[in-house]
Amino acid sequence: MKPLSILALSLLAVVSGTFSGRAATSVKNIVLVHGAFADGSSWSKVIPLLQAKGYNVIAVQNPLSSLADDVTATKRAIAQMNGPVILVGHSWAGMVISEAGNDPKVAALVYISALVPKKGQAGADTTKGYPAAPGSAQAKPDAAGYLTLTRKGVDEDFVPELPAAERGIVYATQGPWNSAALAEKVQNPAWRSKPSWLIADANDRMVPPQYEKDTARQIHAKLTILAAGHVPMLSMPDRVAAVIVDAATSSAK
Repeated sequence: MKPLSILALSLLAVVSGTFSGRAATSVKNIVLVHGAFADGSSWSKVIPLLQAKGYNVIAVQNPLSSLADDVTATKRAIAQMNGPVILVGHSWAGMVISEAGNDPKVAALVYISALVPKKGQAGADTTKGYPAAPGSAQAKPDAAGYLTLTRKGVDEDFVPELPAAERGIVYATQGPWNSAALAEKVQNPAWRSKPSWLIADANDRMVPPQYEKDTARQIHAKLTILAAGHVPMLSMPDRVAAVIVDAATSSAK
């Protein structure tokens, strides 16, 4: 049997890569980080879309007790992945992935309806200078300073475009959020050194939409604007998954 020529070997490599699946042309690991007033189930519609394309997916369960605690939980998920990771953060988790994203395994960041800190900035500082979002008035503290959204806040501000039954699930599964976390600062946000994508929501009532669009420009993120409310993962999961896939394929080495 004659040895294969260099050309034949090259063609074989191309064909093998084509049929080995998305892992050959894309970062294969996705870590999804939920925000305040939520838990990992906020990704329940996006996860199967990503898994169907061959991605390895972990949805972090943030304790929402502090920025440091949420970063630790996220880094634990990153450590479970074998190889480069696309790190995705919704809302408050924009702060979390900006810190955890400095992990060398993180290839790119995807911000969704997110608070995105500048160097040395706390969450409470991010949207200063913008009109207060309507939903902020519906976050009520308990005696320990943990915030939860009222049913009105969930229905009218957090996920207003979802059917009533789904809004009820979001309300019942929301994670109380320690308001003290808003004072914790990110000293070296990862977007300064990692490529970033950002989804802004035209109908967001929890984070000012103009802030989201301005932030994309300031951090040089690839911007997608959706005609959605604050949680597009539940209202437009296919569009959200498409942005994550774009980040994964664009970040492949």
